[in-house]
Amino acid sequence: MTLSGKIQENAVFIEFLAGSGLAILFHLVLHKPDAAYSIFGIGILLALGTYLLREDLERTRRGLIEQYHHAHEITFAMARISEPECFLKAQDLLAGTIRTITQLQQGCIPLLETEFYMEGAKCADFVIKKILAVDPMTSGWNSRGALVNFYQANLRAVKRGVEISRIFIMNRDELSHPDVQKVLLCQLHDGISVRIAFRDELPAGNGMGSRDATSSYDFAIFDGHTAAEVLPQLGTYFGCKTSDAYNVEKLQRMYDLIAHSAHIIVEEHGEITVASTEALKAAA
Repeated sequence: MTLSGKIQENAVFIEFLAGSGLAILFHLVLHKPDAAYSIFGIGILLALGTYLLREDLERTRRGLIEQYHHAHEITFAMARISEPECFLKAQDLLAGTIRTITQLQQGCIPLLETEFYMEGAKCADFVIKKILAVDPMTSGWNSRGALVNFYQANLRAVKRGVEISRIFIMNRDELSHPDVQKVLLCQLHDGISVRIAFRDELPAGNGMGSRDATSSYDFAIFDGHTAAEVLPQLGTYFGCKTSDAYNVEKLQRMYDLIAHSAHIIVEEHGEITVASTEALKAAA
């Protein structure tokens, strides 16, 4: 330890000795006991004050150093990578981590595919009033395990009296496909309010960006408080869950726009068709 370091470590004792020495000088040499007592008291207070101040500064210094190392931990780790190929791989991993953190900053929890449908099933089990959903017409509603479990949670919600409105996005020529008919008939018979929206009739703009660029058209809103959406871009994560008010409101507006373009369907002779104007008038 250097001399200055030793002085700083023993500063309180040095200050105490200096104050005591001055007090002794005034008392024994100058014969001024009142001044000696005052100097001794003030010296003690100054030593105590400077000691507490130094301790506070030291705690602050240690905290700042700890925060600095924590904030630059990744930078220091990157600097210790000497192999160029390993460094490039580390940069790719860091870029993916930053994208994930950005999603978290926006109030979205990124999820893998199985996690996504599991969280959707949990939300469906806790929902009280209604579920609004938009789904692309894809195979798997009756076969893929994660999707089947999610749909079973939907059915449990229907039995509790929850209103589920689902809009399927499809191409016009898909409506007559047997698998599509099977999915639509099954959900309609299970008590789910089903409509369809054709891709060529979707709104050209959604208020947040261009078509298909900002939405996968695959999401669900639970009681207007929580939402789950499949991410439009392929990547590490399949979808995300959010309870952020802005994100939920954005998906609610998207649902309203799609619902405005959606068609009511009816079952005629065991086959799903788009309801005609005459049928709608008769139903009204």
